[in-house]
Amino acid sequence: MEKKAIVVGAGLVGSLWAVLLAKRGYTVDVYEMRDDPRKAGFLGGRSINLAMSTRGWKALEKAGIKEKIREVAIPMRGRLMHDEAGELSFQPYGKEGQAIYSVSRGGLNIELIRIAGQYKKLQFHFSKKCLGVDLRAGTAHFEDTHTGERISAEASLIFGADGAFSAVRRSLMKLPRFNYSQQYLEYGYKELHLPALPDGSHAIDKNALHIWPRGQFMMIALPNVDGSFTGTLFLPFDGPANSFEQLQTDEQVEAFFRKNFPDSIPLIPGLLDDFRTNPTSALATIRCLPWCYEDKVLLIGDASHAIVPFYGQGMNSGFEDCSILDELMETHRDNWPKIIEIFNQDRPKDTNAIADLALRNFVEMRDQVADPRFLLRKEIEAYLNEKYPEDFLPLYSQVTFSH
Repeated sequence: MEKKAIVVGAGLVGSLWAVLLAKRGYTVDVYEMRDDPRKAGFLGGRSINLAMSTRGWKALEKAGIKEKIREVAIPMRGRLMHDEAGELSFQPYGKEGQAIYSVSRGGLNIELIRIAGQYKKLQFHFSKKCLGVDLRAGTAHFEDTHTGERISAEASLIFGADGAFSAVRRSLMKLPRFNYSQQYLEYGYKELHLPALPDGSHAIDKNALHIWPRGQFMMIALPNVDGSFTGTLFLPFDGPANSFEQLQTDEQVEAFFRKNFPDSIPLIPGLLDDFRTNPTSALATIRCLPWCYEDKVLLIGDASHAIVPFYGQGMNSGFEDCSILDELMETHRDNWPKIIEIFNQDRPKDTNAIADLALRNFVEMRDQVADPRFLLRKEIEAYLNEKYPEDFLPLYSQVTFSH
């Protein structure tokens, strides 16, 4: 009997999960609202760089593509804090040799789709917007974004990997006793471009995540392989001071940066253009339960547990969904009632935990990393970990360097 699955969404999690299904002999059809990014370029809307850590690497290793992605990832061994005077202080993420890796969301997505496309039993259907799922019939409905033509597809398994505003989840929300919450931060973010030097090298240390912590707001910058950095400003949407609401003119933006991030101004020659052109985007935490309908439909990744980016674990958590499901397939073969039951019962505890930690880490990044007491605590944690490695592991290391 043919093993057939539909994956809704060809983002990072959907394309990786399609690879793992294909490796296990499934016929996989992936439906994606966007045009093919291999032809059109990445148009995902969000291009915050991603921090790949152990949980993500494990999933890529299962798919057999870890080393390929490692080639275009830049190790970041710690945080490099910039104070108002431009003075720098470094805080390592873990032990000597440990690092998280900066990767391009768009570049990674295109590479995953390219690799997935090499499987004969895996087919992508781009420009297909999901209109919903007939849960009982196991049928997904789509509309071509160019022609308006409507099509339907059937499979014994349908996976909703279609992101925080999932159409598959909307179908599940019509069921009785489906729990759902969506919590927005009062903060937004705007992306800024820090170009490479004329010789193509990085203008600041490429092996660190740069943070400009300023109490109630902050800016960060992550390195790219082309010598540039992707900067992201996090500010309250509203308020009488230090908010996007108060930065309406070029003069206001320039004065704000001269006051708060003076050492960044030479690094962002297109600051005013970026500020005018790039959108101010929102940040949300999404939780829901159950993630499934019987043994037919299952949500994964942001569709079931979208989180804010401040622990660098959104993608890693979605990739970990894939590796856990792959391990459950190894243990229970094709017993999907059992696989889905275990996954739906156990996994939400972990994703709720990282959602809470990500919210908490925002306060740490913007407000505490420059506090001498915080730095002292980190030094004590490092000492205890070195002295008693079997008995003490800092929380950050537990999340980032284990799985």
